[in-house]
Amino acid sequence: MFTAEAVATRLVPPVACLTRMPYTSGPFGDDGRPHPETGWPARDVRCENAPVIPTLSHGPIEVPRIVTEFAAGRPTLAVWRNGLGGLTFQVGDGDARQFLKWTPAGSGIDLRAEVVRLRWAAAHTVVPQVLDEGSDESGAWIVTAGLPGRTAVDDHWKRDPATAVRAIGAGLRALHDELPVADCPFDWSVGRRLAAVRTRAAAGRIDPADWHESLRHFGTVERALDVLADPPPVDRLVVCHGDACAPNTLIGDDGTCAGHVDLGALGLADRWADLAIATWSTQWNYGPGWEGTLLDAYGVEPDQERTSYYRLLWDLSD
Repeated sequence: MFTAEAVATRLVPPVACLTRMPYTSGPFGDDGRPHPETGWPARDVRCENAPVIPTLSHGPIEVPRIVTEFAAGRPTLAVWRNGLGGLTFQVGDGDARQFLKWTPAGSGIDLRAEVVRLRWAAAHTVVPQVLDEGSDESGAWIVTAGLPGRTAVDDHWKRDPATAVRAIGAGLRALHDELPVADCPFDWSVGRRLAAVRTRAAAGRIDPADWHESLRHFGTVERALDVLADPPPVDRLVVCHGDACAPNTLIGDDGTCAGHVDLGALGLADRWADLAIATWSTQWNYGPGWEGTLLDAYGVEPDQERTSYYRLLWDLSD
């Protein structure tokens, strides 16, 4: 593939950017929630004279140099921009498409953490193959191979939410069953996450006004922290995805789960740490009434206590 040193001396033509308005993957707006590492149909808005994308919902953005150089004239689709300045691009199309995820220096996003998790998980389940990684003074990036299938929030699946939600639930169960707990070196436990939440709270970075409306009855940060200090017992310890929102499940043409993407937080935790967010995600992606379908497809009865706890922990986390 490429390295920062190799591309620095390569003469590359301007990139022609196919742009798409990014979807919203949660009720929190564009706050760093993940993109799917698969392609969509897109409006063909071309920037022939400069590597700039003019029509993302957040306004014009400049394509990082590494993306222009890596694309080398191939069609490039902007598929996601997060609230920390991170960008993801699909380069090429069809079976040969690749994805370049870039994050600016100083963003606090650790792409290396995602790389090591993807490489570990690839031995056990279907995740994107890491093709390359690198960094320079402007930021860091990883390149992955595209997977078959479409994101569960593709318009095709939004028109068939019953199939999509069942695929998400069954796919999450398969992920939890396939990834070996005994061999997992990554931690996503309550203890680790709660320590990070307390650090955020001490720094004044948690504002109840930003909480999801279903959580605002807690009132204050102090009250929410008191609740989080008393977690429910672990139901079943699994290797969690770490961001089991609907967009991170890929669905094949047969309506079954084809793989998972964006595993940067993957680690050991109670399965409800994933299930609480996966079910929540159905509300803002498909509308009300789909949580039970997901749990049925996963094969578990509802658990309101654990669901409420892990949603609160999620909303107070980075």
